[in-house]
Amino acid sequence: MIQPSAKDGITDKTVGWAVRPTFYARMQKITSQVKPSLGFDQGTLLLTGVAQGDLHAVFERNFWSWDNRVGAWRCDPIHYAMVRRILLGHFDGRFHDEVSRPPRVFWPKVDLPDLRPEQSEALAGWRRAGRRGQVIMPTGTGKTEVALAAMVEAQTATLVVAPVRDLMYQWHRRILQSLGYDAGIVGDNLFNLQPVTVTTYDSAYIHMDKMGDRFGLLIFDEEHHLPGPSRRDAAIMSTAIMRLGLTATPERSDSRHFDLDWLIGPVAYRMPFKQARGKTLADFDVVRIPVALTAGEQATYDQCSRLVRHFMTSRRKEQPGYMWRDLCAESGKDPVARKAQKAYYLKQSIEDRAAEKLRVLEDIFRLHVGQRTIVFAGSNVMAMEVSRRFLAPTILSHTRKRERLAVLDGFASGEFPALVANRVLDEGVDVPEAKVAVVIGGQASTRQAKQRLGRILRRSGNARATLYEVVCENTKEVHRSRKRRRSDAYERILHRRVLPG
Repeated sequence: MIQPSAKDGITDKTVGWAVRPTFYARMQKITSQVKPSLGFDQGTLLLTGVAQGDLHAVFERNFWSWDNRVGAWRCDPIHYAMVRRILLGHFDGRFHDEVSRPPRVFWPKVDLPDLRPEQSEALAGWRRAGRRGQVIMPTGTGKTEVALAAMVEAQTATLVVAPVRDLMYQWHRRILQSLGYDAGIVGDNLFNLQPVTVTTYDSAYIHMDKMGDRFGLLIFDEEHHLPGPSRRDAAIMSTAIMRLGLTATPERSDSRHFDLDWLIGPVAYRMPFKQARGKTLADFDVVRIPVALTAGEQATYDQCSRLVRHFMTSRRKEQPGYMWRDLCAESGKDPVARKAQKAYYLKQSIEDRAAEKLRVLEDIFRLHVGQRTIVFAGSNVMAMEVSRRFLAPTILSHTRKRERLAVLDGFASGEFPALVANRVLDEGVDVPEAKVAVVIGGQASTRQAKQRLGRILRRSGNARATLYEVVCENTKEVHRSRKRRRSDAYERILHRRVLPG
């Protein structure tokens, strides 16, 4: 939980909360009243008027903490709906609910396309789940339209949370375009809070202590980012009753995706990838092209592999369970560990920047001349190398907003026939229609594989999409390629293995 600032009040190190003097005086006055009172204070719910000995007679679950300084109980605002319902039942409605009521929103216009059957089913499933739940649909099937329709239906103050600034601004444009509402922005050095606001996960959990009671609906785009240790506070510190999570890939390697049922709600609708393929999404082929390292690259790669393997084996004899993170922790003070770390990074560099990959990429460009092509690199260095070699624009994590928009507009108009990216286009960002993608590096996650595949699957007539994977033989990249493709998106797909000529 985020700890509020104590600069304007008293801090009790044991309880860990700061209390503003004005609020403290108000609570002393309310405590003397007979009726219980429930309010929102600095990211918590504050319950007064209920003695310590009486709390368990009202609430079966023990999620309250006693604050001696104000003589009141505190709990996380995510429990607001349940707490209010219990208080209404126990005290026959005789209690003060001072939590702010989110204002109603009247949209200046509603310019949304008619929902497709699967989108209507998703919205209906969310409605049946009590307007608290997750919508899981493949990339490119229109999750944003489902969310906008939910906003129109709810007509309440709404906070849209996105993983990165690009997506935040994209949501701002979509809300303005479709609903005629100039939403507020919290993030990117801006704090313009409006009844409808867009923000990022990082900004949301930082500022939720100030705006946790302002919204009736929370929309979490790419919801798999939410269960992180800090970002989950964006959901925990809000009183919003209605919640909607959107993603194509909810699963996390740390299994924290199971917390989404509590933070957002149960899965309200799930659309299998095979249901969308060839219907909502374009049909596609996966073509795997193995390439060989040069003699010099292979020799260096093998030498680095032996060095790293020898170091890890020797360490695990002394310290069973020794992991990569332990090596990184030692690299600053142990020259041997530092040498092993540098060897590992050199291995990665050879895989990412193999000379043969550039030659194969040139062949692919020649094969698909006149077709828009997206190239996914494994590192910023490789992306820049491809950019210089083929005079193709890049979109990387540090690319500024204006430049990104200019590149995407140029790609859409055909001015740029190819676009190079690392990970920044993996999630959510609307990319102009393309039917060819080339993966020349990346992580091993199935999420990344699905997201990258989704960049080229927006349906356009009967056009078929093609995903190329250029993989270095006799390296760990072969294993990562296999792992990337372990998802339902690749079921019953013919993986053609093309040998370079």
